[in-house]
Amino acid sequence: MPTQSTRSDGRGDRPAATTYRESTILSVSQWTRWGRYGLAGAIAVVAAGLTALDVGLVQALERQVQSFYFELRGPVPPPDDVVILAIDEASLSQGEFYNSDPKRYAHLEVLQSWPWPRTAYALAIEKILDAGGQAVTLDILFSSPSSYGPEDDQRFADALTNHASQVVLAAQYTQTDSAQGMVTQLTMPLPALRSPQSVLGSINFYLEPNGQIHRFGEQFLTELIRNSPPAQQAAYRQLGNTLPTLAEATVQVSQHSSPSSRGDALFFYGPAQTFTHIPFWYVLDPDTWDTYLQGGSYFNNKIVIVGSTAAIHQDFYPTPFSESWFYRQAMPGVEIHANAIASLVEGRTMRSAVPQAPLRGMVVLLGIVGAGCLVIQRRQPLSGWGVAMGLAIAWWITGYIVFVHGQLIVPTAIPVGAIALIGFGQLLSGTAQEQLRKQQLRNTLKQYSASPIVQEIISQQDDLQDLLRERERELAGKVLGSRYQIVNVLGSGGFSETYTARDMQRPGNPICVVKQLQVKTDNPKTIRLARRLFGTEAETLEKLGHHDQIPQLMAFFEEAGDFYLIQEFIAGRSLAEEFRQRHSFPEFYVVDMINDLLRILGYVHQQGVIHRDLKPSNIIRRQSDQRLVLIDFGVAKKISTQLAESSSDTKFTVAVGTPGYMPGEQSAGRPHFNSDIYALGVIAIEALTGQNPRMLHHDSKTGTILWKHRVPGLTPAFSTIIDRMVHHDFTQRYKTAQEVQAAIAPMIADADDTTLGEFEDDDSLFLPSHLAKRSPQLSPSPSQIRTVISDEDRDKLLAFDAEGTTIIPLDQTVTLEDGAEGTVPIEEGLTEPIVTQPLTGHYGSTEPSAPYLNQAVEQQDTQADDEDTHLWPTQD
Repeated sequence: MPTQSTRSDGRGDRPAATTYRESTILSVSQWTRWGRYGLAGAIAVVAAGLTALDVGLVQALERQVQSFYFELRGPVPPPDDVVILAIDEASLSQGEFYNSDPKRYAHLEVLQSWPWPRTAYALAIEKILDAGGQAVTLDILFSSPSSYGPEDDQRFADALTNHASQVVLAAQYTQTDSAQGMVTQLTMPLPALRSPQSVLGSINFYLEPNGQIHRFGEQFLTELIRNSPPAQQAAYRQLGNTLPTLAEATVQVSQHSSPSSRGDALFFYGPAQTFTHIPFWYVLDPDTWDTYLQGGSYFNNKIVIVGSTAAIHQDFYPTPFSESWFYRQAMPGVEIHANAIASLVEGRTMRSAVPQAPLRGMVVLLGIVGAGCLVIQRRQPLSGWGVAMGLAIAWWITGYIVFVHGQLIVPTAIPVGAIALIGFGQLLSGTAQEQLRKQQLRNTLKQYSASPIVQEIISQQDDLQDLLRERERELAGKVLGSRYQIVNVLGSGGFSETYTARDMQRPGNPICVVKQLQVKTDNPKTIRLARRLFGTEAETLEKLGHHDQIPQLMAFFEEAGDFYLIQEFIAGRSLAEEFRQRHSFPEFYVVDMINDLLRILGYVHQQGVIHRDLKPSNIIRRQSDQRLVLIDFGVAKKISTQLAESSSDTKFTVAVGTPGYMPGEQSAGRPHFNSDIYALGVIAIEALTGQNPRMLHHDSKTGTILWKHRVPGLTPAFSTIIDRMVHHDFTQRYKTAQEVQAAIAPMIADADDTTLGEFEDDDSLFLPSHLAKRSPQLSPSPSQIRTVISDEDRDKLLAFDAEGTTIIPLDQTVTLEDGAEGTVPIEEGLTEPIVTQPLTGHYGSTEPSAPYLNQAVEQQDTQADDEDTHLWPTQD
């Protein structure tokens, strides 16, 4: 074995190469941690800078979040005193009615064709205002003479003059081509339609960087001034001072007071059709005027906005509640004006919580830095990402609450995105760091893959299993002892490897199991001790293999410094697989299972062996006869443990076993025979409840396993037996497997065919065939009977064979070989039963016991102590 330079650090000698790798990993870890802080700081600075500069991207993202907030909030009721007089498809089609019957529909003459004569608007204004309307706002531009002649314009002008203080006309900033390029100019209504008392308002809105309308109309002029040459800016400012927006002008003429301190963004009440729409023709039709509009009283104290909602006019614009996943319909311009007017009338405007962009940038910086510190403090990358997502969601929700209930706009999109990006960065960097460490660990482990400790580490890590697969490829086809050709690797642990192999020297090359014990050391003393321990354990396995339900030891040998055990291959499935297939098992099934395993344990303990690792995966139901077979006696672990404990510098105790199935004394390294009984009791609880032992709770005061509430129909006697089997104090536990068999013997005697019949069609139950009542061909011969038990509660004697398996109640009628019925007699001494004829059949009905049998029971009763069950020793 090649040597390595070492150094002493007070904890023993360590390879210098390993020390170098550890220092490298530590250095990478430190740099990665500082890199995380640097990444978080950079993200915070960039996000804050973009916010402070108020760049278009930031505005677009923030406005998009506000649109989502509006849509998440949903529509809210608009004020009743703001309605829309809609030039809709129905109004545009009224000319068809007039053309069909001009006399009957004379009142619709003005709607005969589009564009309508301005007389139609004059009639509407007069009727609405005469009926008590507060104001009429026209979202229609009258910048050119009427196609119906001067008389039409004059009729409209007269109506405007008569109601000048209650009507708002539209003006518009439009762009035109000139020799100097694009020029923005103000388009006003015809001079003939205006008077000194006329009220005008601009209908323009500014499209935000996200392509939607969010702010009031004055923002259009603000942006126009900002983007105009200095020579034009003064003129635009003058226009802004003299020409209000359409919404502001409407509030003025309706005699509503505009809020003194308001935000610059609209409060959108909902999607299109949120405000009440009155078709234009309703005002002109006498029937609808008198009925639906209540003779005009409907318009009393209302603001009426006249505009087009017809698709043909294409007066639609993107806003919140439009052209989105939730709201497909675009919003007409007249409804945008209705939202603006209602926002001012009710004082429900949206304003920025931090109006100054530099100050917003500072707020964003502080928030992101604080969140980043919380994220980076998490050691696990996934945990840090989770914290980041939680903080981002919390910021998002806070922004929504403030937006909806406080009508305040706080920076949301940028800080939320930055925090999420920090979390994602931590996840990536942490994952990369983890992968680097694992790769370095893999490289180290690969160099020492033959080490038992290294293989134990590999076997417990899923992402290192490919190292074991490499090992499998290396071993495939290898021949051990010039006889056993490895097929595949069954398992690998820190102390051994287990393979399936073909026996090349037996007919048919049957499969067997090979277990390799790895003793990697150059110490001759340790090797000699390992060889001696291996021989001793092999002899023990040879004895154990004489039992029908323990795999036979076929050979053992040493080769190239490693030790090999060759054992019988058991075809079947483990109890662990059965437990996964079925949630829980009936009581009679568990009783039979325990009884069968106690028979094996009794034999094992008689050989002076403690299994130490009794669990469902180490119990196989043999395919040939469905009987349980006990495997894996942990020879490799036991030898390795003894080798470790023999070292003079060992300062710890090695416990062999599996958590959950291992009692306290075994965990402390001091197992007893009844430690296996504890494990068997835990297996019974797992079968009855369907719960993994690690999921079961313990009483904090007594240490008792709390499980009986999960099996409400369990027989009290059986639950008491199991409780004693799993008692935390081994001195209070059953001492031997025979004691447990004696306790459950009456339950075996009470099992009948009716109970089995309820489950005989259940494919998930592998019914054991070794039970006498269900498989009479397996009944033992009379010569096997060695022990007799008296059960006073049932007035029966129960016979046991040498290994402790229940045979039959001695007072039960049986069918003998010649077909006659009789009972099994027993001599007066009650030390050993005598069978007059061999038992080869099945049980018949229960008959009264023979007189001498009853007499024997009575004689034994006089010798009984306070216990219910008595065991007579056997005579060999």
